[in-house]
Amino acid sequence: MDEYLSEKEQWERITSTLKAYAPWALAGVAVALLGVTGWRWWQARSERLALDASAQYQQVLSAFTRGDRNQGLAIIERLQHEHPGSPYIDQANLAAARLFVEANELDRAAQRLSSVVQESRDRELITIARLRLARVQISLGKPDQALATLGAQPPGASFAASYHEVRGDAYFAKSDHAAALAEYRVAQAAQTGGLAANSSLRLKINDLSQDSSTPPSAAAHLSAPVGAGK
Repeated sequence: MDEYLSEKEQWERITSTLKAYAPWALAGVAVALLGVTGWRWWQARSERLALDASAQYQQVLSAFTRGDRNQGLAIIERLQHEHPGSPYIDQANLAAARLFVEANELDRAAQRLSSVVQESRDRELITIARLRLARVQISLGKPDQALATLGAQPPGASFAASYHEVRGDAYFAKSDHAAALAEYRVAQAAQTGGLAANSSLRLKINDLSQDSSTPPSAAAHLSAPVGAGK
């Protein structure tokens, strides 16, 4: 009888403990379920927003391709409003900058490129925009601004050749041919694309070596596709 009462007491103790902690356990399960559900909702929302931003970016490119610049720029404004911080804004502004360069609206191109430099979170895109902005500034007759935009150090090995070439263009625009020639030679040494990649720099180096007065075409570099990178 005593053993039976002992087991009964143990069972009552267990059940009372369960009753005491059951609400907390249920609350923990509920919180966990809410967390999982919330994460899935956030993930689905993020994916949906990313897809929408991508679609708008494609619309920008499509509008620019068919020559409807106003619509393309309007879509960029909507993209900035609806998806602030999206990397597609940077890509769209690079595309708009190229369009403005082709139309010889260099001040407007500089504004778009400056926006990418100041607001992008992608270091590679910032570097691309910085190089293109420096080229635009050279074409605008502002070589000192171009040198300030580029900075004192190359952004990395993959951009070293482009960096030094643009610096050379800036120094040439300042009529500092010795500094320009030095930068072009560093750029040529940094190139890894073979003979074809070296042809443009070789011409510039030859021109300066022969004391040519023909300036390098800094604006011509900006005609490269947005996806070309440098």
